[in-house]
Amino acid sequence: MKIGKVVGSVWATRKAGCLSGQTFLVVDTGKEDLVAADQVGAGIGDLVLLATGTVASRYCMDAPIDAAVVAIVDEGGSRNRQA
Repeated sequence: MKIGKVVGSVWATRKAGCLSGQTFLVVDTGKEDLVAADQVGAGIGDLVLLATGTVASRYCMDAPIDAAVVAIVDEGGSRNRQA
């Protein structure tokens, strides 16, 4: 799992049927920007917890994704992100 800050969103007018209705967010993890399927209604500026890889895909009913936002972090963690 990774922690990151939502810095944007991605809009797609055409996508695979299994992704219909899915919102995609751009999340800065400090090392890279990831596009993640949002499962919790996060928004720009939110600190979020990401599931990645096979876990993310299984969490989203085996959709073809590599990252999923699974929680909005209220506080905690070993570092505080400022941006």
